[in-house]
Amino acid sequence: MDLSSNSIPLSLFLAFVLALLMQWKRPNAAAQKQKLPPSPWKLPFIGNLHHLVGSLPHHALRKLAQKHGPLMHLQLGELSAIVVSSPRMAEEVMKTHDLAFADRAVSQATRIVVYGASDIAFAPYGDYWRQMHKICTQELLSARTVQSFSPIRQAEASRLVSSIQALAGGKEPINIAEKLYMYSSSMIRRSAFGKVSRDDQNAFVLIIKDGVAAKGMEIADLFPSYKFLHFFSVVKIKLEKWMQKQDKVLSNILRQHIRDFATKKSSTGGEFGQEDLIDVLLRVRESGGLQCQMTDDNIKAVIVSF
Repeated sequence: MDLSSNSIPLSLFLAFVLALLMQWKRPNAAAQKQKLPPSPWKLPFIGNLHHLVGSLPHHALRKLAQKHGPLMHLQLGELSAIVVSSPRMAEEVMKTHDLAFADRAVSQATRIVVYGASDIAFAPYGDYWRQMHKICTQELLSARTVQSFSPIRQAEASRLVSSIQALAGGKEPINIAEKLYMYSSSMIRRSAFGKVSRDDQNAFVLIIKDGVAAKGMEIADLFPSYKFLHFFSVVKIKLEKWMQKQDKVLSNILRQHIRDFATKKSSTGGEFGQEDLIDVLLRVRESGGLQCQMTDDNIKAVIVSF
C-alpha cells in the first residue's frame, strides 16, 4: 500500500497525541504535597513551554521573574525546573547547597557529543566526577600548566594582530568575531593536542563548526519517557553522523600521543617542550592510584569539553 509523504508526519503527530492522552495521569498525592516556588499558569502536557515561545529565552524568563519572583517553578514538558534570578538566591544554590544541585540535566545531544556525559561538566556527582574534577584543578588548569602554555598564547596573539594589520588597508570590513574565534580555537587546539598534523587540526575545527550547526532544540529531551521521539529525532541522526567524524579525528590524535608516550617522548611532546593536555591525562592515567578507571573515551570527552 502506498502512503503519501504528507501522511507520515500526520500519523506520527497523531500517534504522539494519542500516547500523551493514554499515559497522562493526574498528579499523585506526593507530587501535590511538594512545596514548589510560584509558577506561571500551565497548559496540559506542555506545562509552561508556551511562555517561552516568541522571544529570546532569557528575555522571557526575566519577564516571568518580574511577575513571579526570583525563585520560580517552570514545568517544561515532563521536566520540572526551578529558575533562580537573584544574586542572593544564586549563592544559596551554587554555594550553600551546591552538593544538592551538583548534577546537571543531560540532554540527548550531550550524551552523544561527550561520550555518554563522561566529561567534567555533565558527569553525575560521585567518585568519577570528584576524580576528574581533582585532575582538572590540580593538573589541567594548575598555575604551572597554564603558565607553560604562555608561548602558545603569545604566538597566537601575534598571528591575530598580524592578520588584522594585513587587512587594515583594504576596503572590506574586518570580521573581528571570526578573527577572535580563530585565535581562541587555535590556542585551545594547540594546548590540547600539541604537535599533531595540520590536517588533523583543520579537520577538528571544521567538525566543531559542523557540530554547532547540527545542534538544536530537541523535543525528545522535554518528554524523555516517550522513547519513540528519540527514534524519529532528526537532531539525533545529524549528531551521530557528526560524532563519527569527531571520534575518528580524536582517536587518531590520541593514538599518536599514546605511541609517543610509550616511547618516552611525551615529556617533550608539546610544541615548546611542555606537556599538552592529552599528555597530562595520559601521564595521570599511567601513574596509577586512580580510584576510577580513565578510558580513552573519558580522555576524549574531557578534551572535547575544553
